Amino acid sequence: MKLKSVITISIVLIAMFIISCSNDNSNANDAGTMDADAVKNAVINGDGQISYYFDTDKEETLEYAGFVFNFNADGSLSATDGNTALSGAWSRTVADNSTDDLSDDDVDFNILFATPAKFEKLSDDWEIKTYSANKIELIDVSGGNGGTDLLTFEKI
Repeated sequence: MKLKSVITISIVLIAMFIISCSNDNSNANDAGTMDADAVKNAVINGDGQISYYFDTDKEETLEYAGFVFNFNADGSLSATDGNTALSGAWSRTVADNSTDDLSDDDVDFNILFATPAKFEKLSDDWEIKTYSANKIELIDVSGGNGGTDLLTFEKI
């Protein structure tokens, strides 16, 4: 059990390192950077829950009922339901001219959970549809099967 925890923590730390690497591009879109900072400020202030999750062909919101998510400023992410505590990572990146995005010069919201399987499904580079101080709506169009996933976090 201890080895499993060490492996999970190692995977999360490696993922956070990889996600945090950036390409210093002097042509970066300042508006995109400001949006990325605004997204960070919105999600790190307070706990949230999944209010909607649609995975390609069915709604799966109830699988995450009772879990409280906390997005920390250092890029760590936690989810707990009072009995189970999970650790992950999150980041936001400015994606310019990326082929997997719905639009150019947008901000992607990256989530990573190594385990369990139902939380691994949340691990992706989500595109932000809308966000406010209380809610962030995400979308992902799969490159493999073309399915669309939708994920919404709301403050509690």
